[in-house]
Amino acid sequence: MNPGTASLHAAVFACGLTLATSCGVGDGGTPVSLSGPAAPEPGSTTGEMRVEVVAEHPHDPTAFTQGLELVDGRLFESTGRYGTSTIREVDLATGGILASTGLDDTVFGEGITAIGGGRLLQLTWKAGIATVWDLDHLERVDTWSYEGEGWGVCLLDPETLVVSDGSATLTFRSAADFHALGSVVVAREELPQELLNELECVNGTVWANVWKADTILGIDPTTGIVFAAVDASSLPVERASLAPGSVLNGIAHDPSTGRFLLTGKYWPSLFEVEFRAG
Repeated sequence: MNPGTASLHAAVFACGLTLATSCGVGDGGTPVSLSGPAAPEPGSTTGEMRVEVVAEHPHDPTAFTQGLELVDGRLFESTGRYGTSTIREVDLATGGILASTGLDDTVFGEGITAIGGGRLLQLTWKAGIATVWDLDHLERVDTWSYEGEGWGVCLLDPETLVVSDGSATLTFRSAADFHALGSVVVAREELPQELLNELECVNGTVWANVWKADTILGIDPTTGIVFAAVDASSLPVERASLAPGSVLNGIAHDPSTGRFLLTGKYWPSLFEVEFRAG
């Protein structure tokens, strides 16, 4: 990493944002847009961040949330569990379900991402099936097969998907037919980071939920290095009153505001947040 990149990375954290928006760090206060992650050198300390809640929205408390995705202002959600898995469009303001299609009872829905052309891709946990949906009608238009488990997925660039399987490895796959392109092992301060779950790709950075933890990690997909750890434990959810397994899960980025939408399995609320330093 060259000194200029290091200075820009520090300036972004000082603005309280990271890789999702622009902030005034250029000459004369001119906003500088970031096109990708500014990751530290191996051995560097992970930058600690927190969430600041901007708004709270209703969320279906019966939804076992596996993935969130915003597409041109429309919110889509994948829910899991055998017999109740769905792909759905949700009204952000009310939490109501605008449209929903159920999956076969034999599959367990997992992460989703938009792949262009008015389509959504949804993974399944152990069935080895990725379903391509028409997002306007939530109708199945294609299916792709793969080996291993499917957890989270996001579109890194128009040709490349990033997929998690609960391990420390992220797999790169073709957005055209899902064939494997390569992989990277994710490391946090030089130790493998396992339990990577729901993913969101933003301007070259992969943001990942850590399963069973109130933590979201910023990952440089070219090196696998974790350069930011977001503490989401301050989200105002009465966790003690929720069913077992009601963990943080679900990340969607809103490019119009630079904010993120976060929720969890069976959570009654969905939070609009900013990631801030400290």
